[in-house]
Amino acid sequence: MLRFFENLVDPYVSYEEKDTPPQRLLPFLMDYARPFRAVFAATAALTTAVAAVEIGLIWYVGRLVDLLSSGNPAEIMQAHGMEFILAALAVVFIRPVVSGIDVALLHNSILPNFSTLIRWRSHRHVLRQPVGWFENDFAGRIANRIMQTPPAAGDAVFQTFDAVAFSITTVIGSVALLSGADPRLTIPLLIWIVLYLCLLRWTVRKAGPASMASSDARSAVTGRVVDSYANIHSVKMFAHHDQEIDYAGEAIEHARRTFQHEMRVITTMDVALTVLNGLLIVSVTGLALGLWYVGDATVGTVAASTALVLRLNNMTYWVMWATTNLVQALGVVAEGMETIAQPIGLTDVPKAHALKLDTGNIRIEGLSHHYGRGSGGLAHVDLTIKPGEKIGLVGRSGSGKSTLVKLLLRFYDAEGGRILIDDQDITQVTQDSLRRCIGMVQQDSSLLHRSVRENILYGRPEASEAEMIDAAKRAEAHEFILELADPEGRTGYDAQVGERGVKLSGGQRQRVALARVILKNAPILVLDEATSALDSEVEATIQETLYGVMEGKTVIAIAHRLSTIARMDRIVVLDNGQVAEQGTHAELLATEGLYARFWARQSGGFIGTDDTEAAE
Repeated sequence: MLRFFENLVDPYVSYEEKDTPPQRLLPFLMDYARPFRAVFAATAALTTAVAAVEIGLIWYVGRLVDLLSSGNPAEIMQAHGMEFILAALAVVFIRPVVSGIDVALLHNSILPNFSTLIRWRSHRHVLRQPVGWFENDFAGRIANRIMQTPPAAGDAVFQTFDAVAFSITTVIGSVALLSGADPRLTIPLLIWIVLYLCLLRWTVRKAGPASMASSDARSAVTGRVVDSYANIHSVKMFAHHDQEIDYAGEAIEHARRTFQHEMRVITTMDVALTVLNGLLIVSVTGLALGLWYVGDATVGTVAASTALVLRLNNMTYWVMWATTNLVQALGVVAEGMETIAQPIGLTDVPKAHALKLDTGNIRIEGLSHHYGRGSGGLAHVDLTIKPGEKIGLVGRSGSGKSTLVKLLLRFYDAEGGRILIDDQDITQVTQDSLRRCIGMVQQDSSLLHRSVRENILYGRPEASEAEMIDAAKRAEAHEFILELADPEGRTGYDAQVGERGVKLSGGQRQRVALARVILKNAPILVLDEATSALDSEVEATIQETLYGVMEGKTVIAIAHRLSTIARMDRIVVLDNGQVAEQGTHAELLATEGLYARFWARQSGGFIGTDDTEAAE
């Protein structure tokens, strides 16, 4: 039966992705809640019914006391026995059914699916952000917000129905019950309600910001801790264990102080509520006794009034805590919105079409990009790469080589100028289609924390096993892959490579990355120091493989080791963000310009590091 409730809402239902999500809290939550509208309505109705049943039970206790005081037992049972049986049957059968459906809707329909829906859509939204967006934040903090926001949103919805709706119904029913017995009994209750709402308002105003600050502080702790773990090799290599402890300790101490402030609000609220509830119990029960003493109230009225305020006493602690938890949960959601509700920084234009690549001609016109700083990057670069042409890209650090490649992949939108591939402006085509046409091997060949097979197939998931193995062989990776084994006993292509591929050596990672790009077989190939982590013998073999892979492709190769690009059709030298020289290796040596000086100063084939810093 519970499967019925679990399947009432599909958390993966199709939806229209928004480049700019709602920036305010309520519209943000309401946007996610659209698939749950019918379930929310049913839950609200059942929560109200459950609260009404509870008030009805208290009312019936008062009636029962009055009936039992009205005559001898035999006469009472004869006159009201059937009523007692029906009341008992209602408590035993009807009440559990209403309550059970209410609980099933909350626990089985809403909580698991609402959290899953938010986490799924948030992850999809964040993955659509451009590379630069990720470079401006901790990966740990982003992941923490993706993980903690959905359950907080689910908790907020749960508390809204389980506490807020229930308590409102209970308070209204309490006023009606006391008013029906004697209107004068509602006076202390109404005064208490006003004071309680004032305390609740104070708590919400204080707890909300305190909770958001505490949540943000916890995210900062996660970000710093994950940063240390992700860079553990650097931490150990530089023996900065104590420095990392202090770095995390600052955030941990800040989180402790923010949490202390949050708990001060809770303690103050709890003490004030205890005083208020004491006054409610004494005033209502005392007034009911006074009315009974003068004959204006029955024993049943005293019993029902006392039972009612005792229930309110217990309920108000729960409601206050629930409301506080609601505010805290909303604070966590608001903090998470700082990440998962950010507008997409780089989007496809409306009705963008897929890149139609025919020959692989690349034309760069007046390209400028300074990352918003006004300097660095590229400045008015003009460059044409013919179909199938292979160019080498060299220059000092900061000359703009990596910037050019990032703009070609449209990781950023250029601040000026444009890039055309086969006469199509890359800003007018879909990002996915553009990147599918470009294969790239980076200097930092980080791998996914998955199996070797999954990492290689990332280049072309539909490839066959034979094609995948052939790509590994061409990258000189097949032999060492067969010898791999992870701690769980998986071997060969099934072995896990660890986070960012840390279980492999730098050369092994680079060869797996090469295999991935070879398998992708994209018509445009970008090599950013593709062989930098390889030893000379393996590099020589793979260089021949790469030249074979380059056949028929348009190629851009960034190199520190100039010998690796000497055979290119053309070499382009960037300096201060502009094209300083271009030509074949022999032509550039003959001009005795920048490239010639780089070549002359090489030590082991690298650009010199005296007045020409290591290239990017």
